[in-house]
Amino acid sequence: MLTQLFVTAEKGRDNLVDLDVAAWQWLALLVIITAMLLVDLLVVHKEAHEVGTREAAIESAVWIGCGIAFTGVVAWWFGAAASGEYISGFLIEKSLSIDNVFVWALIMGYFKVPRKYQHRVLFWGIFGALVLRAIFIFAGVALIERFDWVLYVFGAFLLYTAGKLIFTENDHVDPGNSKFLRVVNRFVPSTDEFDGQKLFSRSTGRRLATPLFAVLMLVEATDVIFAVDSVPAVLAVSNEQFIVFSSNAFAILGLRALYFLLADMHNRFAFLQQGLAIILAFVGVKMIIAEWYHIPTWLSLIVIAIVLSASIGFSLKVTRTAADAETAGRAFDETADLPGD
Repeated sequence: MLTQLFVTAEKGRDNLVDLDVAAWQWLALLVIITAMLLVDLLVVHKEAHEVGTREAAIESAVWIGCGIAFTGVVAWWFGAAASGEYISGFLIEKSLSIDNVFVWALIMGYFKVPRKYQHRVLFWGIFGALVLRAIFIFAGVALIERFDWVLYVFGAFLLYTAGKLIFTENDHVDPGNSKFLRVVNRFVPSTDEFDGQKLFSRSTGRRLATPLFAVLMLVEATDVIFAVDSVPAVLAVSNEQFIVFSSNAFAILGLRALYFLLADMHNRFAFLQQGLAIILAFVGVKMIIAEWYHIPTWLSLIVIAIVLSASIGFSLKVTRTAADAETAGRAFDETADLPGD
């Protein structure tokens, strides 16, 4: 009886699940996402305020918990194989999104956005990102279904991106040099003055864009750039639009809370970039060799979890060791400066 009520997953091309997703399941997903966004906007962050570390940590835990909990929903509806693909995609997207957080921090710092206004502009940034990701995902899946060779293009691109992450430093990104921002400023009349959380303000009878509008445009532009990497990476572990979109959606929904938690901690994740490069290289190879050998989803999940945990753990350990050494050095200098007997 249960098998008649809920759709089960079957193995499709490349040993990935092939689902028959009902319209009500898509509707349920969209209702869940919309409800979470509304609660966040109208209840949790109704009033503009500075988000502290404790609040950000609690919210991050809740968002991540919701994303992981949806694994159970996917398993309930479609079976264990589908839930394995979902959680793999969720982890890939979540790990790749951490770099997004640090770029946002650079943008916020460049425009000197007051901390209490940052959450609102990021809310609309996330909303736009969901729409953009949906477009990327549906287009990507359609291309793969129509042209098998696109898998090799995506795989090669991920390997290229992995190489750039290893051999390129991203610490000197200057939002002020953005060509996209110059185009926006050319066509949209703007002011340098903030007007609360408003994207547009009236001044001398004219409707002008506030700096928050420029910030929002840059946030959306950077998400497009990151989506070019992350969407093909998730497509390596699932060809199902429902799984790819839901894993992306739940991963990026909690990015605002993660931003307030990690934005000032960039220097503590010295080896995260290398870890992300390894993950991208792994899924790139997985895509390229899929016709000859399918790397099981459970193995992909283990590799991603180990690499991500190791890169973060090693970064924190090295940072802590360096901090202890610096503290010890200062203590030695202070002792050396004491007058002798």
